[in-house]
Amino acid sequence: MTPQRKKVLSLFEEIGSGIHLSAEEVHAKLTSSGERVSLATIYRTLRLLVKMAFLNELDLSEGGNRFELLSHEHPDHHHLICIRCGRTEEFENNEVVNAGKEAAKKFAFKLLESSLNVRALCPMCINK
Repeated sequence: MTPQRKKVLSLFEEIGSGIHLSAEEVHAKLTSSGERVSLATIYRTLRLLVKMAFLNELDLSEGGNRFELLSHEHPDHHHLICIRCGRTEEFENNEVVNAGKEAAKKFAFKLLESSLNVRALCPMCINK
């Protein structure tokens, strides 16, 4: 793994699972700590780390993507996403997971993971 890829992965390992960053936020954090890395390199590195199963990519329907450290402790977690500012909060819900299991069984699918993205407005955006 190249030094730049290690730095990106290290950033996510330092902040831990459950934190969702855009490519621009990763770039800003690394450059503010003195690293010299282009935004294009960040984009390529994030995609590669997703393919290598180090990171999970959250595709926001409003545009843009967020990335988080892949968690093996909480693989079936869900996201509450503010459609204005992109704030993302995680939550777990066994009923959602069970609904996924039942649907997979009904249609003879093999369930690999269960995730739900809930689009909403955060308290700050509601008050704007």
